[in-house]
Amino acid sequence: MKKLFLNIAILALAAMVMVSCGTKKEQKEAGSETTEESSTAESMEAEEAAPNELTEAEKADGWMLLFDGETTDGWRGYQKETFPNNWLVVDGTLHNQGSGRGEAGARDGGDILYDQKFSNFHMKLEWKISEGGNSGIFYLGQEDPKYDYIWKTAPEMQVLDNERHPDANMGKDGNRQAGSLYDLIAAEPQNAKPAGEWNSAEVKVYKGSVWHIQNGETVVEYHLWTPEWEKMVADSKFPELNENWADVASEGYIGLQDHGDDVWFRNIKLKTL
Repeated sequence: MKKLFLNIAILALAAMVMVSCGTKKEQKEAGSETTEESSTAESMEAEEAAPNELTEAEKADGWMLLFDGETTDGWRGYQKETFPNNWLVVDGTLHNQGSGRGEAGARDGGDILYDQKFSNFHMKLEWKISEGGNSGIFYLGQEDPKYDYIWKTAPEMQVLDNERHPDANMGKDGNRQAGSLYDLIAAEPQNAKPAGEWNSAEVKVYKGSVWHIQNGETVVEYHLWTPEWEKMVADSKFPELNENWADVASEGYIGLQDHGDDVWFRNIKLKTL
């Protein structure tokens, strides 16, 4: 009988040892998988962090780089064949040197555009504004000899120092603050970072539906060519441009504004939809 009990105890102990070993092995394998996943995630984050470059995933997904961080290739002045000399490539950014004379000073340089038209697209970029500065991101813009500025032909995602520039308190309900559809729809929530800090911006356009995304949040959504759109234009600062504005083109240029203030742009990329 004692021998039987001894055999049973030995078998039970062996079983416990096997379970323990198995558990440790599973924990080790799980830990290894977790470490591998963490390492992969960190690698992806590091890859995505590089400015003015496309990741392999972005390349496979059809993204194109509009600014390489080193040259002005693909860009030119609005209504010009050359690139304005007040815009410089500095430390991996497109930098507009402010004249200190606001919009009037912009006549010495001018807005710039990417020399290719787009219709349905998703664009991403980053911007940084100087203290008291004003600028803008345009899309679906046109070059018409009747107009000296691209803003007279294109919707604008506002770039602004909300804390210092007087335009932040003009218009209606904050519709001239950063991220807004300028003078038409206020960015909500208003999540722009202060002057001197980088902000992320995205514009999506698809068959007339438009989204502004600022620092990771959708802040504006609207639809072109509708009665609501026409009423907004008629009630804005653009009523004299109603014919042109109400019929915004379905295909146009991406533009960056020279408003006479220092502003920086980088990491400009686009995917057609």
